[in-house]
Formats: sequence, C-alpha cells, structure tokens
Amino acid sequence: MPDERPFDVDGFLAAPRVAHVAAAGPTVRPVWFLWEDGAFCGLTESWSRLPRLVADDPRVALVVDSCDLATGRTLKVTARGRAELRPFDPDRARRKFRRYLGDDEERWDERFRSETFEDPTAAFLRLRPDRLRARDVSFTVSR
Repeated sequence: MPDERPFDVDGFLAAPRVAHVAAAGPTVRPVWFLWEDGAFCGLTESWSRLPRLVADDPRVALVVDSCDLATGRTLKVTARGRAELRPFDPDRARRKFRRYLGDDEERWDERFRSETFEDPTAAFLRLRPDRLRARDVSFTVSR
C-alpha cells in the first residue's frame, strides 16, 4: 500500500470526523468511525442497506475530509479496499461513542446508551485499506 502522508494522518483520523463510505448499489453513507490498527471501523445495524451491499460486493471506498473556510486548511484522506462485517463488540462501540459524544454515557442520547447495545443485528463494518491516500489541498483565503 503506497503511503502518501503529507500531514499527521493518524492525528487527523483521531478527531471525531465523519467518513463517507461508498459501496456497490451504489450507495454512500456518512458514518462515525474509529481508526485503529490501520483500519476504519464503523457501526451498522439491520435498518441499513450497507451490510447487505457489502456482503454482496465487499469493495468500498471511503473519504474523510475537512475544510476550514476561515484558514483555507483543507485535508482529505481517501481509502479503498474490501470491507468485512465483524461481530458487535461493546467495548469498541463505547470507544467510538466516547469519541463523538464524550465520556459521560449518562448524557448520551438514549439510542446510543441502550438501543445499539440491545440490537442483535448490530455489527462493525471494518475496512483495512488496500490503498490509503492523504492529501493537503489547502488554499489561500481571499480577503
């Protein structure tokens, strides 16, 4: 896998950003994710078409980007590879929710405190990219 890293990709992906996952179908889904051990992990449940699409064709593309119009700082990470469905892992789910919702679980929306943990169809979609490309496409702000 070519490693093009013009900025701190691990630091960028450690922030609570939204990834957009594209699968055959075609479909594009925004997902909260964890970046751990060189892989993206996002939670999915039965109400989503994504698990069925990935079961039929595991090839996916994913993009995480940011654009600060005030400073012109624009970063993007794109990934491609074969996704897989992994069993639900409550510890991983808590790490993911803490990343986006904070450490105080009592303050989380109810669906993140109980519904997800009680859903027997909940699973993780995992992508260890065959290709990961990071680009800094920042621009000079017009004043």
